[in-house]
Amino acid sequence: MIAMQYSFTLPADYDMTVIDRRIREKGPLLDGFARLRFKAYLSARKQDNGFSSTENLYAPFYLWDEPEGIESFLTSPGFAALTRDFGWPSVQVWQVWQTQLTSNLGTARYAIRRLQPISPYSNLAEEREKAIATAESDMKAGALATVCAFDPTAWRRMEFSLWKAVPDAVESGQTYAVGHVSR
Repeated sequence: MIAMQYSFTLPADYDMTVIDRRIREKGPLLDGFARLRFKAYLSARKQDNGFSSTENLYAPFYLWDEPEGIESFLTSPGFAALTRDFGWPSVQVWQVWQTQLTSNLGTARYAIRRLQPISPYSNLAEEREKAIATAESDMKAGALATVCAFDPTAWRRMEFSLWKAVPDAVESGQTYAVGHVSR
């Protein structure tokens, strides 16, 4: 499996209802997309009642069964339309160490993504175990899904989780609202 995310930083005064509408209209179009385990349509608002973000963001997160899924999506008319509307994003890709999914991903309303640097000469097996331990803890705390992975180009560990409600103690990372989950 491979995880993927791109993010668009939007102006502070951007009308985020445009993103909400886009998610409502376009979200179901990826239901059943080949090789896609799930896509979480994510956004964050600079001013939000449930949590705060330093920026307005539109940042979908994908979990692919195979690399060919990424290629199929990035060469699709849907991605071409997205880049025409919002610009050419940097696409982050992570090698998945472990994922846990419940059957009710569609009830997710929040997501948290944490990025941790991996120091040179680190024991990667220990880094993997730390990420898996965090994922296990998140699942016990009520997460609907967890993905732990790493990027060997930038040497970063990534931990992603989906939730019905914002967890009580979010120590670090970016919190997002989930507008739709495609499977």
